[in-house]
Amino acid sequence: MHIVYHCATGCHSSSTAAAIHLGILPIEYKPSYHDLISVPFYDALEKKDRGRLIYRGIDDKGNSIYTLGRKYISHLILPVILDTWKIFNQSPNNLILINTQPCVNGFMKFGGYLSRNLKLTKIGRPIVAKGTLYSYKNIANIVKDTKRLLS
Repeated sequence: MHIVYHCATGCHSSSTAAAIHLGILPIEYKPSYHDLISVPFYDALEKKDRGRLIYRGIDDKGNSIYTLGRKYISHLILPVILDTWKIFNQSPNNLILINTQPCVNGFMKFGGYLSRNLKLTKIGRPIVAKGTLYSYKNIANIVKDTKRLLS
């Protein structure tokens, strides 16, 4: 199975979901600020990475986990992924696209903009991390639902 967590930039909510899914971050409780920002791919993508499926690892059940930054055009990007999947004769039942965008809050948007767009990482990363920790339970619940779907 291939699981793609997607959001606007692929940097924060989807990366956090992928890290939770892979066991890098805990699913049952909120991690520390340091644990969150220590995830190697948290707040790490550039604009050039948007629209790219980025492999993050294999979970404990052998599923491949990816993230995708698809800006605000999921209505265009996601059908292309599904159609391409079918062109290569892959079963649509072997691909799950999970939207983490509903977990994104104002702190995440503002901090992410400062960190990723303006390159003010020292200012933006603490703000986006605070927002991520604020939404952490919601992100973890998306991962729990995804894992239930896989069982």
